[in-house]
Amino acid sequence: MAQAPARMLVYTKNGQGYVHQNIPAAVQALQQLGSSAGLAVDVSDDPAVFTEAGLQRYALLVFANTNNDVFDSDAERLAFRRYLEAGGGVVGIHSVLGTERRWPWFRMMLGGTFNWHAPFQAFSVRRIDRRHPSVQNLPDEWRTHDEFYFLKDMHPGIHVVLAGDVRTLGPDDSARVRQSAIPFNDLYPVAWSHDFDGGTVWVTTLGHDARDYQDPTFLSLLRGGLAWVAGRARPLEPRAAYATGRDAPVR
Repeated sequence: MAQAPARMLVYTKNGQGYVHQNIPAAVQALQQLGSSAGLAVDVSDDPAVFTEAGLQRYALLVFANTNNDVFDSDAERLAFRRYLEAGGGVVGIHSVLGTERRWPWFRMMLGGTFNWHAPFQAFSVRRIDRRHPSVQNLPDEWRTHDEFYFLKDMHPGIHVVLAGDVRTLGPDDSARVRQSAIPFNDLYPVAWSHDFDGGTVWVTTLGHDARDYQDPTFLSLLRGGLAWVAGRARPLEPRAAYATGRDAPVR
């Protein structure tokens, strides 16, 4: 009997507040990217999918432009945390950085949380780690149009693979930009990876515009991130999950 393909969950829930209009385009692109990588793709905006038993089906979870509180209960939050502790994988796109802002573990897992963004505009993106599999097929530098995200509560364990060039932003809010870019100064993270609490995480702040999800360079970035996380997937080890509450100290 042929082995069933690995599965990917694309999660799109938004809590109260701003909802990106790019979600249908993001879902369509992720379905195509997942299918071309041999992944079965499920899509949901229902937090009831977050149970320990239900998440065992997935090699990776994609938070596709989620924003604000996206779980209905701490039981769902704990199920997600224990999924990662058991060896799960997570990909986060754009406004995922504004997701679950009041949950310290989630902020650490992502690598930071949203502070503010410069106005939508053109700026340059530079490849920081040419050897990282998620960005190997990208140019060393390219121009994009996006919201330039600045973060707070950044986790020191992230491995930056792409950075936006702050010097290429327009003059609006220049003093605030310079202050917010500290300690990174001229180049500020826009994509990174890290191993966290037993699992694998890859995040990009890019992807605000629906047109991004038809842009070959951005699609190459997403393809690389998905492939990197999926390539590190292994059978989940439920016994490795240790948290008994959503805010248990990280081991």
